[in-house]
Amino acid sequence: MASGKDKKSMEPEIVNRRATHEYFISDKLEVGIVLVGTEVKSIRAGKVSLAEGYVKADANPPKLLLHGLHIDEYTAAGGGALQHRPTRTRVLLAHAREIRKLHDKAQIKGFTLVPLKMYFKNGRVKVLIGVGQGKKSFDKRDDLKQKSAQRDIQRAMSRRL
Repeated sequence: MASGKDKKSMEPEIVNRRATHEYFISDKLEVGIVLVGTEVKSIRAGKVSLAEGYVKADANPPKLLLHGLHIDEYTAAGGGALQHRPTRTRVLLAHAREIRKLHDKAQIKGFTLVPLKMYFKNGRVKVLIGVGQGKKSFDKRDDLKQKSAQRDIQRAMSRRL
C-alpha cells in the first residue's frame, strides 16, 4: 500500500509556462475550481492545457469564471452523457473580497487574469491565478537572453567541477 508521500508525488502539477513568457505576474491567488468527476480523472492523468486559458472576474455578484481551459475527455468513461465538454467555462471558488480585488486590478488597461498552475492540495484541485501585465516584444527578448546567459553560466560551472 502506498503512503501519502508516494501518492502526492504521483499527482501532476500542470504549469502554464506561456503565462510567464507573455506577462509580468504581480499578484497571485490560490482558488478552488468546480469540476465534474471525469474532469478530475483527466487532470490526475495530466491531460490539461492551461496555455489558452484566461479568467474573467465579475464584481456583482462576485464570481470568477475560467475560460479556454482544455481538459481532455476521460477515455475510460465511455462516451455520451458520462463525458464532459473539454473547453467548457468553469467556475472558480474564492472569497467575495478577493474576487472584488482581482476585478478591480483586471479593469486597469493592459492587465488580465491568467491561470498559472493547476495542482492537487489535500485531494482537491487548486488553480493558482495571477494578475498579468502584457510584455512587449523587447521584454520577451531580454528574458530569453537572460535565460540563455544563465544556462551558459550553469554549463560552465558544471564543467569546472
